[in-house]
Amino acid sequence: MSLPTSAAEQSAPNKWIILGTVVFGTFMSTLDSSIVNIALPTIRRQLNAGDSVEWIVLCYLLTTTSTLLIMGKLSDWVGRRQLYITGFCVFVLGSMLCGLAWNLWSLVAFRVLQGLGASMIYAIGPAIISDAFSPQERGQALGLMGSVVAAGSSAGPVIGGLLLGKFGWSSIFFVNVPIGLIAIWRAWTILPNSPKVTNQRFDLVGAGLFLIGVTTLLTGLDFGPEPQYGWNAPLVIGLLSIGTILLVLFLLWEMRVSEPMLRLSLFRVRPFTAAILAAFCGFVASGGNLFIIPFFLQQLLGLNPGQAGLVLLAGPLTLSIVAPLGGYLSSRVSTRWLSSFGLLMAAIGYFAFSFLDAGWDWKDVVWRSSLVSLGFGLFQSPNSSSALNSAPLAQRGIASSMIAFMRNLGFVVGIALAAAVWYSTRNRYGLAHNVSPEATAAQLLGMHYAYLIMTGLVLTGAIISFTRGRASQPSQPVVVPEGPMAGAAG
Repeated sequence: MSLPTSAAEQSAPNKWIILGTVVFGTFMSTLDSSIVNIALPTIRRQLNAGDSVEWIVLCYLLTTTSTLLIMGKLSDWVGRRQLYITGFCVFVLGSMLCGLAWNLWSLVAFRVLQGLGASMIYAIGPAIISDAFSPQERGQALGLMGSVVAAGSSAGPVIGGLLLGKFGWSSIFFVNVPIGLIAIWRAWTILPNSPKVTNQRFDLVGAGLFLIGVTTLLTGLDFGPEPQYGWNAPLVIGLLSIGTILLVLFLLWEMRVSEPMLRLSLFRVRPFTAAILAAFCGFVASGGNLFIIPFFLQQLLGLNPGQAGLVLLAGPLTLSIVAPLGGYLSSRVSTRWLSSFGLLMAAIGYFAFSFLDAGWDWKDVVWRSSLVSLGFGLFQSPNSSSALNSAPLAQRGIASSMIAFMRNLGFVVGIALAAAVWYSTRNRYGLAHNVSPEATAAQLLGMHYAYLIMTGLVLTGAIISFTRGRASQPSQPVVVPEGPMAGAAG
């Protein structure tokens, strides 16, 4: 039986219960991504990991980012409920094995498994919410989800510190097991079956080109700023070149294959493309800011890690308050105006950061961080809602994963870009003035230019957002629901 277009755009009767179920999973996976960082010094010492400890975080990031689009396509193909529950099972299994890891590389391997599960959760969560809520209500629902993401990011270091002090580093992984089992049970009983696209092959060649291309490119971007490599290192140049070539081949293949993993026609939908590009610009700036600001607080202002963590809470706390407001306003104010205004506010915040000075105190950082987060809170939910509303129902899974992919890719590119600008500027200053690159004046100049570039990126995103035009509902293709509850998912 085909699913009528009108049914596909009506809210599910139990939409808020579905939202609560997805939010529970989102909080858990977001918490886990931020809870690990605080344990790295302990893990490094107890597992004799040395500088390779960064791979505990890097492998998780590479796995989630490189598989997001693949998971989004799989969700359209096999159904979102099935893949979401499978993702949680994989995540819980990976978490348990991480807690049992006996050395660094066993932990890295299990983090890859955990990252695969997290990728399924990240990619599909917004699409499940989009299925459950009508276009007019999606912004509000995604705004609440944005608050949960901010809350998970804020709570991670606090909860991680408590577990670390009482039970050791393995507890930060073991805690996921009982909570994850509850989440799986809730998802199994609450989430409706979703419509799926039938009679299609899975694009294995495209998936392989994308997976290897993104992994290679991101590895090069991560290695580039590292002192032991540098952007001129043959390894970094080779990784970046191979990754770029493979992604170009991926796009060429997707143009030719009859059943592609990513239908490039989706990018002909102007509101969708504008939303994706604007989000990318914003997340690149966010990644750069998250990389630089801890160094500024600890190295130049002399705050200890605990004090710096409290100062950095200003951003997530502001976002958790403003994101629901952005979602609420998205059904009442044009996304074009609301999202663009939000990015403009964020750009003002980044420009204010470009005047950073060693004479600042914590209040100077707090109000600027709050202004940036205020802008992003007004931008993110309406922008994501606009992208999902513009995508055809049969491609909503891939559209959802594209949003998550742009977020992760933006963070990685932003960290690499900020590091390159900061390091190169301070090194040139040091040579020109015959001082150490670690001198305060050299550090401040490098950070100054990094924040000016962030300002330009966010302003570019605001312009792109403003040119998105009016969103129009695309015609929904005929799909076959999986079971008796499929209509409720629409």
